[in-house]
Amino acid sequence: MSAEYETIAGPVDSELEISRSRFLTRLERVDDEEQARSTIAAARAAHPRARHHCSAFVLGEGQRTRRSNDDGEPSGTAGAPMLDALTSAGLSDVVAVVTRYFGGVLLGAGGLTRAYRAAVAGAVAQAARVRRVVRIPARVVADYTLAPQIEAEARRRGYVVAGVHYAESVEIELLLGVAQRDEAVALVREISAGRAELQFEAEKLVDLPA
Repeated sequence: MSAEYETIAGPVDSELEISRSRFLTRLERVDDEEQARSTIAAARAAHPRARHHCSAFVLGEGQRTRRSNDDGEPSGTAGAPMLDALTSAGLSDVVAVVTRYFGGVLLGAGGLTRAYRAAVAGAVAQAARVRRVVRIPARVVADYTLAPQIEAEARRRGYVVAGVHYAESVEIELLLGVAQRDEAVALVREISAGRAELQFEAEKLVDLPA
């Protein structure tokens, strides 16, 4: 597994008004196409009287899956600029739905393109971001004399300490980069003189601050 990219931490709602047309943007984090399409359907159900529910979504490492839909707007004036706003921002695993309430003034192709891109870009600017990275979950159980030293050295070396649990002994949970694995094994063995060992789980994608 090899991946590192940015996504959003949670949903964002924003509104843009241009020439009396209202552009309501819903930005939501999703894991797959099914979730993306469910978000689009939910926006349509929430605004049944709106004229258009245009959408775009990006999924996976390297933004490998990209979809967009103009939903009745002139071809290329809605979905494509929305998609461009997402990809230009470097985001993945995210869907944008822009619901338009027509205000009676025709914006023209150029105006629509600018409006839909600006609607998504505005929502993106409000979003909190996280990094999706591959990490190896690991844990070490040590006694109370060794655990503080292991934890302190792990933090000093930049390992992610995901949790510390105190009972009869201390369990330290780490999230390690692939390149950190062997170093972490050696560290724990050295500090504990072989009395503690790291136990590993399978690699997985986790969220870290952007």
